[in-house]
Amino acid sequence: MSRLAIPAILVVAGLALSGCAPQPPEILVPEAEGLVTDNCGTPVEITTAPKRVITIKSTSTEMLLALGLGDLIIGTGFQDGPVPDEWAADAASIPVLSEMVPGQEAVLDAEPDFIYAGWESNFSDEGAGDREELATLGVNTYVSPAACKEPGYKPEKLDFAEINREIGEVASIFQTDGSALIEEQEAIVAGIEPDSRGLTALWYSSGTDTPYVGAGIGAPELVLETIGLENIAGDIKDTWSPFGWEAVVDANPDVIVLVDATWNTAESKIALLESNPATKNLDAVKNSRYLYIPFAAGEAGVRTAPAAADLAEQLAALSF
Repeated sequence: MSRLAIPAILVVAGLALSGCAPQPPEILVPEAEGLVTDNCGTPVEITTAPKRVITIKSTSTEMLLALGLGDLIIGTGFQDGPVPDEWAADAASIPVLSEMVPGQEAVLDAEPDFIYAGWESNFSDEGAGDREELATLGVNTYVSPAACKEPGYKPEKLDFAEINREIGEVASIFQTDGSALIEEQEAIVAGIEPDSRGLTALWYSSGTDTPYVGAGIGAPELVLETIGLENIAGDIKDTWSPFGWEAVVDANPDVIVLVDATWNTAESKIALLESNPATKNLDAVKNSRYLYIPFAAGEAGVRTAPAAADLAEQLAALSF
């Protein structure tokens, strides 16, 4: 699989000129052969492009596949579901280190020079290892900036510019060109026609006794806003949040977005909604006004824009 190798400084400069300029924390490039970035409060210094990469969570795996860097992945862990068909062939030969977060022993046995994770919590003594300790062992680490939790790094509210910033930053780390992927993402978003009916929505991610829903600052909110839906949990300043069934009933959303996961399928969610005395009389439930999204497409990454486009088509097909 070929890669276009260009100096990292040119990638960053190109992003700034294209209108997708990075937001704080800024990318600092001391020289064309190196890159230093402050990632979720952890400094990451890149002197040469990584060659042996472990990815944790689907967002990181799919980012590299979308950039044409799948041949650099020597192992994955904690994947949220199958990759889209367009990347399936490239992903098929990637070893799975663990169904959950791989432990530090398994990680070090694979001899990576870089670990790219979807969540900060993937790095811990119980997980892949402490970031500072891994750095002393010659293993650079990187977390999807949209998932940063530290004050000053946690996004105020996710937008597509932040996702495109990650594409540009990852491309610069690997000294490849991310501009085509960014343009593709922008074109998908530009092609979405928001619904104009003033509809409300619940983003139902998981949970039974208490639903866990898409809240007001992450990928669910971004997708709902993009397709013209008002999130009934949009005033909660978090990415996902518990949200009582009583609040759902009070809001009576027009549509319900069902996150489909192997461990909590859309079908099981529908069965719960239709059998629960409190929710079976919701307008969306009585009229089967459901939208469907795979779990792996529900977090910020290269599938966010395509997921929004798909949900917009599903929404347009619903009858009210």
